[in-house]
Amino acid sequence: MAMTETPSSNPLDPESIDGVRMTWNAWPRTKVEASKCVIPIAATIAPIRRHPEIPSLPYSPLRCKTCFSCLNPFCQVDFAAKIWICPFCFQRNHFPQHYAGVSEANVPAELYPQYTTVQYSLDANLSGAGVGEVRGAMAAPVFVFVVDTCVIDEELGFVKSALKRAIGLLPDNALVGFVSFGTQVHVHELGFSEMAKVYIFRGGKEIRKEQVLEQLGLGAAGARRMGPGAAGVGGYQRGVGVQNGFVGGGIERFLLPASECEYTLSSLLDEQQTDQWHVPAGNRSRRCTGVALSVAAGLLGACLPGSDARIIALVGGPCTEGPGTIVSKDLSEPVRSHKDLDKDAAPYFQKAVKFYEGLAKQLVDQGHVLDLFASALDQVGVAEMKVAVERTGGLVVLAESFGHAVFKDSFKRLFDEGEQSLGLCFNGTFEINCSKDIKIQGIIGPCTSLEKKGSVVADTVIGQGNTASWKLCSLDRTTCLTVYFDISSSERSNVPGAAYSQLYLQFLTSYHTPEGQSFLRVTTVSRQWVDSAVSSEELIQGFDQETAAVVVARLCSHKMELEEGFDSTRWLDRHLIRLCSKIGDYRKDDPASFTLNPSFSLFPQFMFNLRRSQFIQVFNNSPDETAYFRMLLNRESITNAAVMIQPSLLSYSFSSPPSPALLDVASIAADRILLLDSYFSVVIFHGMTIAQWRNMGYHNDPQHELFAQLLQAPNDDAQNIIRERFPVPRLVVCDQHGSQVRILL
Repeated sequence: MAMTETPSSNPLDPESIDGVRMTWNAWPRTKVEASKCVIPIAATIAPIRRHPEIPSLPYSPLRCKTCFSCLNPFCQVDFAAKIWICPFCFQRNHFPQHYAGVSEANVPAELYPQYTTVQYSLDANLSGAGVGEVRGAMAAPVFVFVVDTCVIDEELGFVKSALKRAIGLLPDNALVGFVSFGTQVHVHELGFSEMAKVYIFRGGKEIRKEQVLEQLGLGAAGARRMGPGAAGVGGYQRGVGVQNGFVGGGIERFLLPASECEYTLSSLLDEQQTDQWHVPAGNRSRRCTGVALSVAAGLLGACLPGSDARIIALVGGPCTEGPGTIVSKDLSEPVRSHKDLDKDAAPYFQKAVKFYEGLAKQLVDQGHVLDLFASALDQVGVAEMKVAVERTGGLVVLAESFGHAVFKDSFKRLFDEGEQSLGLCFNGTFEINCSKDIKIQGIIGPCTSLEKKGSVVADTVIGQGNTASWKLCSLDRTTCLTVYFDISSSERSNVPGAAYSQLYLQFLTSYHTPEGQSFLRVTTVSRQWVDSAVSSEELIQGFDQETAAVVVARLCSHKMELEEGFDSTRWLDRHLIRLCSKIGDYRKDDPASFTLNPSFSLFPQFMFNLRRSQFIQVFNNSPDETAYFRMLLNRESITNAAVMIQPSLLSYSFSSPPSPALLDVASIAADRILLLDSYFSVVIFHGMTIAQWRNMGYHNDPQHELFAQLLQAPNDDAQNIIRERFPVPRLVVCDQHGSQVRILL
């Protein structure tokens, strides 16, 4: 029998080939010992993170016949008998006929020790004209733009400009639809080029998917009106079978390839005006955001299940009409605040959340995505829409104006290709296999539970739980999921020095690319069981401070949303005190004697900054801003999330190369330039002397080339940060004693 060794991790790249990081890299054996660890046992994974060493295999994975886990480097293999033993359920599986040549000198790629993550191309196994036709039809991504017209002319002009630029960046085969809304919802028929043709829906009434399809002539009744023989599969109109990712014809009146409708849509945008409905003095505009999104979701209901479609909503104010309303039309009534939510004094909130939960369920069932671009000085309802955006894996951007660089650059990034591409993929499913005695509590991140219960599901639920399988309607190369685990006590796990000292986790992610290709990525990782009751040294050395800080931050913000009256600051303090009392070395009644193991030295610092962060302290933030910050915290990589919690500060000066600086006013000096990265904003701060020299134009003098280089260095670094980030952060350039310096402080 042969068994591969555990691959070693690269200290320079904590996520390595697998994209997995854990709070504890050695796990306690029992439930009691796990509870004493204080910090939850959790793993974060970037399901489709790019890595040059991940092999792509042009065949289907070999699965265990009992637990359906895939063949991996940790399987025991008997080459003589052509048998492999699953490390999860210990089932003995025979290699199939096409693996007949397997031997110690000839092993498949998935058994190589370094290939703990492999990617299978599922398209290579499909055959037949029918399958090829459907796959080709579904390859065209669908974009339905939902535009708010209850804005001023200047803002609408910015929206038109952004949309025209975006349509020019779309692939020629991408299907495009256009919906505008104000007091009413207008669905524009792009396929009728002779004149503008619009279907209007009332904004004050909830509309079901079936009603939308009927009104647009896409339902069974619409097919009957077209005459005998028009009805197709499932009640949709019959065209030429599967076409452009849809069942039958008719839908091409509303969704056209970008190459065919670019001129029509450009002309339509030029003619688009702000909402003409009269707004009485002292009232807000009658904006029916909820109905508009329902209509767009209903329109996409004509798609084949699993087609790659996104609703891109550009919203410029709060919903005041119909389902999803967040505030009344009377301007004297303010939009709900955190204090209103705490006192249950926000009459529209729960009803709006319930509506968007229903919309989220519909979109998830269809496999479609909701992206939200909110640009307004007032709140627009991000807190209520959070559930629909997060469960469909959608993107969210919050800006002050449609003319602001945060919106314009972020919106463009959504459609960029090449190195600047976000790597957007569609219709993913995420599954987890675990060793015995490990249970899954749930996931915090942009996904939805598929309610697939099994032996690995824990009784306690965190986030999207009660399942071992999740739906990812959309995911990109930075998407990160946090999986919370529980240790279940058993006779084997309670025996110190048991024969099975390794635990195994396998993450399986299937997804579609925009080109229509289907892939399955399989990541299998191993960690060691340790008996912390005997010795805690291995447990302590395996602690990941950055990951632990982010996992605790995500759990705390989740509890703040879920549990009424939850005292987040007290909860964090008690966790930190318990951890330090367990891990720290000290003499009783002698505070000066307290020391922490180097593996934990930075964790209190992270907790200090977390307590002061916008995720915990909601004062001076609106519910929309808090929801926005938390959505990004839950979906970004560990590195990015750590920057959100504890900003990075770099110092530039003549006397030394760029170096990290303390987050303290002591870092400010007249002859320094500081670069602050807090994820949501990037600040370049010039000391007083530097600012004076710059204003005097010294950097333009060839004799002061070093000064010019010093001045340029933080700008180059800032642009590198901005280039790699979505949403694009706000760039602030300020001088010592200037008005904008408050952002640094």
